[in-house]
Amino acid sequence: MEQLLHYVWKHRLFQTDLKTTDGIPIEILDVGLHNTDEGPDFFNAKVKVGERVWSGNVEIHRSSDEWFKHQHDQNKVYNSVILHVVEFATKEVYNEAKLPIPQCEIQYPKHVRDNIEFLLNSDVSLPCCNYLKEFPSIHLQGWLNALLMERLERKSSDIQQLLERFNNSWADVFYVLLARSMGFGLNSEAFQRLALSLPLHYILKQGDNPLQIEALLLGQAGMLDDITVPDVYTEKLQNEYNFLKNKYSLTPLDKEIFRKLRVRPTSTPHIRLAQLASLLLNIQGLFSKVLECKDLGQIRLLLHVNASEYWQTHYQLGEESPRKSKFIGDASLDVMIINAIVPIVFAYGRRINDESYVDRALNFLDLIKPESNSIIKQFALYGVRSRNAYDTQALIQLKREYCEKRKCLYCRIGYRLLSEK
Repeated sequence: MEQLLHYVWKHRLFQTDLKTTDGIPIEILDVGLHNTDEGPDFFNAKVKVGERVWSGNVEIHRSSDEWFKHQHDQNKVYNSVILHVVEFATKEVYNEAKLPIPQCEIQYPKHVRDNIEFLLNSDVSLPCCNYLKEFPSIHLQGWLNALLMERLERKSSDIQQLLERFNNSWADVFYVLLARSMGFGLNSEAFQRLALSLPLHYILKQGDNPLQIEALLLGQAGMLDDITVPDVYTEKLQNEYNFLKNKYSLTPLDKEIFRKLRVRPTSTPHIRLAQLASLLLNIQGLFSKVLECKDLGQIRLLLHVNASEYWQTHYQLGEESPRKSKFIGDASLDVMIINAIVPIVFAYGRRINDESYVDRALNFLDLIKPESNSIIKQFALYGVRSRNAYDTQALIQLKREYCEKRKCLYCRIGYRLLSEK
């Protein structure tokens, strides 16, 4: 497996008594910089062959045949290769200039291959689970720090794409993130699709009219059709949406994209859209207010809204229920802060090159209680305890981007396991 050979070379897990296929001793002074794009596998390596030191690139294959199979002998880019590293040297290789390239067979300990085959081929969702308790806590925290930054940088990249879509309007991007966060995982994609199909400026044109904003959201979500027992309020919503749909040439989404199974009554898409409508009543200037908040409590106050009066006695349109307040709960507020506030404050700080916003975003995560989901529970089962949302966001990044994709070779835990006998 070529990926394993790259890993062995990069981390110097190979046996050091290397020789060329001609028997000349080789000393690896610098393995070079790993290249994951087109071109040689490692740039700017430094290798001593016999008494002569060479600087250039290194190409790695399982066998010599692959040099020709990939047509490197016909590509001038590979004329800079100073060493061809293989597991099996089957023939001599030469570059486009017809000059021979030194080759060496790489050897590495058996436990490295055994461990990597176990990690990559195991049916267990966390193949290193039995090793996690032994992993030094100081190294684990360092890895979690890197994982969290990796996750936030990825979200910043997503935000940058939205900024390009909305001509650098932070208000529009914040609206989309806020809507997505109201989907709370199960319906996040659906809520984002809703926001993208319903531009913010249409919301702003309705001013402080809660009926019209609810009509836009519920109607655009396809939830104003086929109401079993319509009442006065639902008829008003339908009339408002029909008028606004024609005015703005809107095409409603298919309501089936919103998932309702195994959802608590207070978390149904109807209730979440009603709560979102209450938030959007004050969306004008809300992003600026968020940027001004240095205290997590202030953020919670901005987001702590109740659904309109109709929803105090309803969970579904046209179906009356006992009166119950429909405020956004504390746990839900934390999820919204984690998924909307933290990413956009972090991205804003990166964009304007102001680390105070970056630090504030990280501090918010540090103050929020750890999330509770299947991923976090699985890590806890094997001894990895989370102190706060900072840790849980890092663990989610680890699970989704490394464990699930079997990128054990790029994980610090996997590296330590591979390096040990």
